[in-house]
Amino acid sequence: MNSSPPSRRSVLGWGAGALAALPALSACGQTVGAARTTRQEPARPGRPVKLVFWTWVPMRKTVDLWNRTHPGIHVELQNIPANTQGGYQKMHSSLAAGNPPDLAQVEYHELPGFMLVNGLTDLSAYGADELRESYVPWQWNQGVFGGRVRTIPQASGPMGLFYRRDLFEKWGIRAPGTWAEFERAARVVKERGGGARLCTFAPNQPTWFAAMCWQRGARWVRTQGDAWVVDMDGGLSREVADYWERLVRDDLVFVGPDMSSAWYRQVQTGQIAAWVGPQWGDALLRGNAPGTEGKWRVAPLPQWTAGDNASANWGGSSTAVLQGSRHPREALRFAHWLNTDPRAVDLNISVGYGWPAATGVFRGSALDKPDPFFGGQRYNDVFTASDRAIDTSWKWSPTTDADFSRLGDAFGAAMASDGTLASSLADAQRSSVDNLRAKGLKARSAR
Repeated sequence: MNSSPPSRRSVLGWGAGALAALPALSACGQTVGAARTTRQEPARPGRPVKLVFWTWVPMRKTVDLWNRTHPGIHVELQNIPANTQGGYQKMHSSLAAGNPPDLAQVEYHELPGFMLVNGLTDLSAYGADELRESYVPWQWNQGVFGGRVRTIPQASGPMGLFYRRDLFEKWGIRAPGTWAEFERAARVVKERGGGARLCTFAPNQPTWFAAMCWQRGARWVRTQGDAWVVDMDGGLSREVADYWERLVRDDLVFVGPDMSSAWYRQVQTGQIAAWVGPQWGDALLRGNAPGTEGKWRVAPLPQWTAGDNASANWGGSSTAVLQGSRHPREALRFAHWLNTDPRAVDLNISVGYGWPAATGVFRGSALDKPDPFFGGQRYNDVFTASDRAIDTSWKWSPTTDADFSRLGDAFGAAMASDGTLASSLADAQRSSVDNLRAKGLKARSAR
């Protein structure tokens, strides 16, 4: 049984079609590969297998449950910085040094970049294909490259509108059904809110902005033969950019980083009345604005055209067995349990790991009940519908980290009056093509 990863030459030889079969992000711009390949070590009688698992989600209770119920395989949880805040750099450094953890949380949009450095174990060699039916197809397919399973899906982030019902009633507005109504609501909040704003535009979240373009029907990357075609600067994306540019320039929204101390303070005090966010945002609101319990509700994502039903995804992660593990069979067993066992899923939900990738776990789970924080609303019914309305044909480039870094910088400059959001897209598109070519891939702009 061959557990060696494909060579860099063979990965590049798959071309854009193979890599783009799954929406995914890239690595951190590194070109190094894994210093060692995965190999299954024989079990030693009387000695438990020890696995190391890196994640930024606080899954201590989940891992403790596994260790209590699976004495032959002990998992050591190590919390690391979140994704691009240092987590991926740490993963790539460990791969290059030949001392990676057995398992790591890797977002869907990072997977092609890990493939380019041979950073993922071929799990098909250890029976992963037999687990396919346990997962939502589009999430399962995030980790399949060249017909081989490279990671186990964990969760996604269907989007909706979190809003303060009490403040909306106070100001005489309803949950907007369209983006035009959203803008009108923002103008009412500015007029009547005493310094409050409807929401925040966060230049630090190009992934969020990508989701907004995703919902509009844009496609930032596609493939043509063995070439990548980049279309971040297309008409639909510019329409989204112009919309948020107008809200910013008319002072209808705050501008600044979200999920920061200042942002949470504004949420807690009612200075921010809504958030266009993912399902996993419920845990962030609950954990950082406890004084607002009972005041929040969730509505579907506003539509560009009344009557449409289009959604998008923000976030989503897999549980990957990194290249170099000495216990891939046991690591695969833990990854599957982590993401399908009902008890584990409930514990994971409680710490905000996202919308489960496993089939059949929603009904009867912690998600499937009225929630006091949301005034007794069965708010996840909104996200159930949102999840079904996502166009799962969206694809990510293998260089998305670098692309998003450039886009975030450009957004920040635009907010400082040095350009526009639309011009930022053009800049990011040129940079994306250059980044792809620097990886040895064929690439061109759509226009």
